Amino acid sequence: MCKMSAEAKEAGVARFLEKYPQAGRTDGTEHPALRGCNEIPWSELPGCTPEMPALLHALLDPVTAPEADSVLTTVLMSHMFLLSPATPAALPFLLRLAADPQVPARGDLLGFLAIAAELSRPLEPGQKGTLWGTDGDHPDHEQCRAAFAEHAHLVHALLNDETLPAGILTADDRAALQLAAGQH
Repeated sequence: MCKMSAEAKEAGVARFLEKYPQAGRTDGTEHPALRGCNEIPWSELPGCTPEMPALLHALLDPVTAPEADSVLTTVLMSHMFLLSPATPAALPFLLRLAADPQVPARGDLLGFLAIAAELSRPLEPGQKGTLWGTDGDHPDHEQCRAAFAEHAHLVHALLNDETLPAGILTADDRAALQLAAGQH
């Protein structure tokens, strides 16, 4: 399986911060989408880095955004088809960032949000589980759905945003986001 250890994730974050020491530093103002991200106990979430605020802030810098998105995706995925326990805590910030057309990593964020929506999809009635187990095996799935539902207005705005490049969200991406936000 393609599972990355917490140590490997930490090493990736450390390499990113070494390459971009300015990542996450602000000029004293905070982007409205990231209000509260410093108050989340990121290091208490299994497999998560205490450097999450720096990664989230780095998404705002056109120079660091592409690599920050890649590192952030690695942190937020337990492996290729499984979200990490940190994903539900990150979703509100990612949704607010993706809603801002000025965010350089917006397209990549939309891709991750679509993946998170799909991977947190509830099992159909009567479905016995997937290769990765059931919702009971992964409480973060329900927590992700709750985060999407709580921020359904942002999902709705994203799905109706005429400034998005054509084709950036497939029909399946849109359906997964709608379902995750409770907008069948």
